[in-house]
Amino acid sequence: MARIATITKKEQLDEAGQKVYDAIVQSRGVVGGPWLALLHSPEMAQRTMYLGAYIRFESRLDHKVLEFTALVAARELECKHEWAAHINHGTKAGIPMETIRLVHAKKGAESFSSEDAQIVSFVREMIHAHRVSEATFQAIYKRFGEKSMVELTATVGYYAMLACTLNTFDVYTATPPDDLKI
Repeated sequence: MARIATITKKEQLDEAGQKVYDAIVQSRGVVGGPWLALLHSPEMAQRTMYLGAYIRFESRLDHKVLEFTALVAARELECKHEWAAHINHGTKAGIPMETIRLVHAKKGAESFSSEDAQIVSFVREMIHAHRVSEATFQAIYKRFGEKSMVELTATVGYYAMLACTLNTFDVYTATPPDDLKI
């Protein structure tokens, strides 16, 4: 159960907040997950929505890479909502369920394909060491180049920010399969 009152109806907001609520619905189809808490600050919700729209829908990153990055970040940050939501998004993007199970089990990078292992190492190092090793940096840089590497880094940061919000307020509206719960 959420630790704060959640914003589930636009009528709970003033006129300016209602416009943000409508924009979230237009962009994502529904107001759920982090928006239930973020809408306590409509300006923050709106700015987060714009960043998220770019990351999720306009980024130059391959959609499968983006979803895999979101899954690894959500799992490492133990974010129930993002984990559950991105299992569905990830499978739709072509991530095999066996790969998702490896992420769930927090298997070592050596358990993944070489390309997935690069992402796993990158995300884990950013989250746990707060920087990446030279070897990981060089592997990601060679694979993605500067612009896409910046976008990959921002993607991890975006999902970390959402995880902080969701975990702090214990908000989640997506549920994973029983064998993949965190």
